[in-house]
Amino acid sequence: MDIFQLLREVVSNEASDLHIVVGSPPMLRVHGSLTALGDTPLDEKETQALIADILSDKQYGKLQTELEVDFGVAIESLGRFRGNAHHTNGHIEAAFRLIPDSIPEISALGHGDTVTSFCGRHQGLVLVTGVTGSGKTTTLASMATQILNTRPVSLVTIEDPIEYRLSHGQGIVKQRQIGTDTHSFANALRASLRQDPDVIVVAELRDFETIRTAITAAETGHLVIATMHTLDAPKSLDRIIDVFPPDQQRQITTQIANSLVGIVSQRLIPRADGPGRVLASEVMVSNDAVRATIHERRFEQLLSLIEIGRQDGMHTIDASLAHLFKGGFILPEHAMNFCRDRDYMYEAITSHSS
Repeated sequence: MDIFQLLREVVSNEASDLHIVVGSPPMLRVHGSLTALGDTPLDEKETQALIADILSDKQYGKLQTELEVDFGVAIESLGRFRGNAHHTNGHIEAAFRLIPDSIPEISALGHGDTVTSFCGRHQGLVLVTGVTGSGKTTTLASMATQILNTRPVSLVTIEDPIEYRLSHGQGIVKQRQIGTDTHSFANALRASLRQDPDVIVVAELRDFETIRTAITAAETGHLVIATMHTLDAPKSLDRIIDVFPPDQQRQITTQIANSLVGIVSQRLIPRADGPGRVLASEVMVSNDAVRATIHERRFEQLLSLIEIGRQDGMHTIDASLAHLFKGGFILPEHAMNFCRDRDYMYEAITSHSS
């Protein structure tokens, strides 16, 4: 098979990802699990040829000089894919992710009214967090679409690469891609402040300069929505603050306490009622108690505030998992595997089963 045939297999098998690895057959990720396409392992020349066929000369040159490259590719009548080509033990390998054609509504993803309400805010910082493959990019695209369809705003995205194609709606959107439209997240974010934005969507907060500029933008009248590769709210705040030198951490903690709107943490759990996965989430809203706790850097108390913050639209990951189990959407073992408090989850499972 050539690379385009392999990508067709992604679509026909309803897979999310394709892995091209030396010493293994091409592998698809279907509903969270890996499955092989045939039983013939790829050798070094085959993986190199497959990957070279889909990269431009510039992208292949970057792969050789920087040893890895992110890219996006659109294939007519098939769809869009996000790719990462890289060197492993001296070999060239790659991973591809299918980007769905349509952007789901926020509620269709499994999020509640609180996440939709974040889209109505006019300034502040919203974080969407989770591990790789937890659907953060889709949530970002759904939130951006909600904003563009309901508010006359100027919305700028900074992505690496561009995945979902957004439409203007009531507002206008400018999607900027690292490598083709700008050199870095930090440069693009600084420049965006001179582009008259109302909303800035950052695909990932990766480094000190990007985080600092994002917080400044959130403080100065912009709504900033961004992702981080962290599990929950306390770990996200720790990650942000630890990026800064010790002599700046008190100031940045105050800035976060003042600018944070909320944090959405999410995971995708295998479904029990059919193929696919279902979203479990944790939502923290920055109310007075949360702001005071952040200001005093007592992050260990945030989970307790989320537990008692239902009236403000908050819920824990454990409450979300228990709800999904009781609704028949996930198996009890998956609820136990992904929960934070196993005693709480065990009681929720046994009380429902009895």
